[in-house]
Amino acid sequence: MTNHNIKPTEGEMEILQVLWQKGNATVREVHEALNKKDSGYTTTLKLMQILHEKGMVERDTNQKTHIYKALVSQDKTEKQLVNKMIDNVFNGSAARLVMQALGNHTASADEIDEIKKYLDSLK
Repeated sequence: MTNHNIKPTEGEMEILQVLWQKGNATVREVHEALNKKDSGYTTTLKLMQILHEKGMVERDTNQKTHIYKALVSQDKTEKQLVNKMIDNVFNGSAARLVMQALGNHTASADEIDEIKKYLDSLK
């Protein structure tokens, strides 16, 4: 059963991003991919256990080394987090979020073209 009200913490999001990229991974593989000098293996393990308890990842315990896999989709998780951010930070204004994002980061010409195509498709 997947969690419909996804609220991963920043640390949990980093782990989910590794799992989305790799598909399946052990705690050690995730920890190495995170490459965090300030965080130990046991911290990664604990966060992955919490993600499992939340129903956001599944754990295959058939082997000695447990294999984890994300149960929540990247697209759905991103949409829920963006919607939450629009509601909580930008008073429900998607336009303010987009303007803030584009104003703070230099978008490449390709990214701007992609954004224009997307905006045209919404008309």
